[in-house]
Amino acid sequence: MTTDLTRDPAPASARDCTPADSLVLRTGTLSWLFPRRTALVVLGLTAVAAVVVVLASFASSTGMSPGDTLAGLLGTGTRGQVLLVREFRLPRILVGLMVGAALGVSGCLTQTLAGNRLATPDVIGVNEGASAAVVASVVGSSTAMVGEWWLGPLGAAAAAVLVVLAAGGTGTRGYRVLVVGIGVSTVIGAVTDLVMSRQNQNTAGGVFLWSVGSLNGRDFSVGAPLLACLTVLIPLALIAGRRLDVMRFDDDMAASLGLNIPLMRGLTLALAVALAGVAVGIGGPIAFVALAAPVVAGRLCGPTRVPVIGSALTGAILIGAADALGRIVAPVEIPVGVVTSVLGGPFLLWVLFSDGAERPRYSQRRPALFRRKREV
Repeated sequence: MTTDLTRDPAPASARDCTPADSLVLRTGTLSWLFPRRTALVVLGLTAVAAVVVVLASFASSTGMSPGDTLAGLLGTGTRGQVLLVREFRLPRILVGLMVGAALGVSGCLTQTLAGNRLATPDVIGVNEGASAAVVASVVGSSTAMVGEWWLGPLGAAAAAVLVVLAAGGTGTRGYRVLVVGIGVSTVIGAVTDLVMSRQNQNTAGGVFLWSVGSLNGRDFSVGAPLLACLTVLIPLALIAGRRLDVMRFDDDMAASLGLNIPLMRGLTLALAVALAGVAVGIGGPIAFVALAAPVVAGRLCGPTRVPVIGSALTGAILIGAADALGRIVAPVEIPVGVVTSVLGGPFLLWVLFSDGAERPRYSQRRPALFRRKREV
């Protein structure tokens, strides 16, 4: 009796352990589990993000025609058209995409870490801490300019440390951090409002516009350091996402696979805080993006993996589309944070009333990698 090895060289047990949405690639003694579904989703979201950039370039309340905008984008228009599109619109659009990517990845990490779709940086006090640091820097100022963007990560880190200390650690599944974070966020927000109420009208008006989430005036001067931060933080988030795949199950399984659970929780929280702090320091506390992006990405990418790249692209699309919408729906520009808040309210209700609202959609069922067919 001969055995045909050309059909499938992998044994039956290996085929049973391969996720349905993945493809095993082999070269010699090495193999790689290629996520087909995730790759297709990433390509699709990248195309959508490119379309959003093009459409956002045409979106404006200044009355410039699409033809003039295209001429300014290509550099063939008048000097004023080129200046308006390339020096004002395009940098703002790109900064908005990066801010959305940072918020999306931060929300993905905190949701997976806590096992709860409502555990986002704006809920656990990180965004409020970043906002308080920026607002505190303008106390006594007579201008309408907000503080330096790098104060955001510092304030976010301080708020995160306060939450973790008050909660007595990150906890088994992060629920205690979530509850304590809500209380800390409320207190910090109240103090920030009190500080703003004591400022002069000019300063309070400028800071208030930023405090609801706004990309107004943001250009490559903040885009360059933001890009540098994302170049470092997002690859680290990808590495953390691979570890979080294991942490979605019980701690005994994760520990048996050699994972240092307390260390991994601390590093993941630090990454999420850094990403959220940078985003808030530049764009203000833009609401609901960190909540919506991971949920949407999880639905698209499937339940077998933590959708880090999908969350980044989804967050970038949400911010880019919301900022463009805020510039065309009214004669006066609406801040991007107001647009996301209006659109995020119904989404939050859907999250609360949908099945399994206590944990991220992508962790509802055990991935196929950990399921074997029962041998009889």
